[in-house]
Amino acid sequence: MQRIGGEFFNIKSAQISVLKPAKAVTPFEDATMGPFQGLGIAVLSLEDQDGFIGEAPIYSAYNNILEMCLLPILLHSKGIPYTDLYRRMYWSIRNEGFRGPASALLGQIDLALHDIAAQRSKMPLHRYLGANRSEVKIYGSGGGANYTLEELEKEISYFLDAGVDCYKMKIGRAHGRRMMEDVERVKFVRSLLGKNVRLAVDANQVWTCEEALHFLDKVESADISWLEEPVHSASLDQIGKLCSLTAVPVSYGESERSALVFPALVNAGVRHLQPVATQIGSVQELMNVRDLASRENIEFSSGGYPWYTAALVATAHEQCQVEYLYSLMYGIQDYFKVQPVLKNGNLILSEIPGFPVKVDWEYCHKKNLVLRSFKWERERLNEYMPIVSV
Repeated sequence: MQRIGGEFFNIKSAQISVLKPAKAVTPFEDATMGPFQGLGIAVLSLEDQDGFIGEAPIYSAYNNILEMCLLPILLHSKGIPYTDLYRRMYWSIRNEGFRGPASALLGQIDLALHDIAAQRSKMPLHRYLGANRSEVKIYGSGGGANYTLEELEKEISYFLDAGVDCYKMKIGRAHGRRMMEDVERVKFVRSLLGKNVRLAVDANQVWTCEEALHFLDKVESADISWLEEPVHSASLDQIGKLCSLTAVPVSYGESERSALVFPALVNAGVRHLQPVATQIGSVQELMNVRDLASRENIEFSSGGYPWYTAALVATAHEQCQVEYLYSLMYGIQDYFKVQPVLKNGNLILSEIPGFPVKVDWEYCHKKNLVLRSFKWERERLNEYMPIVSV
């Protein structure tokens, strides 16, 4: 549990605020979802007895799990170290499973509590977690499967001007049924990037092992840095088969919510681990995956909301990267009064205590961006009572 393990928390209230989606720069589609017209964010705010408020992005569609399991424990636990508090919350979601939204919700509470702990220590969160730097590399992400060549060229120009040295695009057009169009788009993007910028591709789980191998054969000249989620993320046998038959690094991890799954991915041959920092069971679990990647000498990167993710990836090796999905993330930047600054291919982190990103609540309320809020207070929430589900 690292440094936070000995901390004590007396949380008196929890609130979730759901913000209006910001319009996408370009409507965005991948192989298996979309088109996305915009991106929203919901924010969890935890307030302790001393007035410190910790915030983190959170799932807003699973309040029943919060109300039945996690918040009754959080709001009614006093005088116990965080190691024990976390253990109580962890096992309360056992019957919900550790590979879905319950685990992500637990991790999001953990993030907000880390925010409080860092503020109380008067330290930026990345320093509190042991980072010795305030710059984190990004890789440009986008290249929607629905993009025209002109839209691809415009987005790549943005990233090259921003100094990125790696770009990831979507493939798998029409649910994977138009592979030759994917091949031509990849070759077109490589011609725009030149030889010195890495190119990765993301199939969002749409293909079979055989289809993925066929695609890789067709784009061999494009020098692909990694192939992301080419087959279904739950199909470890197919992942292992694919990894054994290609020299191109295969990446997985975005669909996982527990660090305990990642050794199996490594054993299957995955050479790039991609846990989402804001959707895994705890900061410690993210660090476990980070350390696994380091031991195995394989790549490590993380997506999600880049402004939050960057503070956590700053603890990793300096070559580890944060995904910045420009088309969806760009518009939501107006919602923050403090955030990392993109410069020369890096996010430069603020040195303020806690997370290096703060929502501008005054702006959000003024612009009517808060769609709805949910609040829980200790006095109005019953203590935890396990419920058996079979």
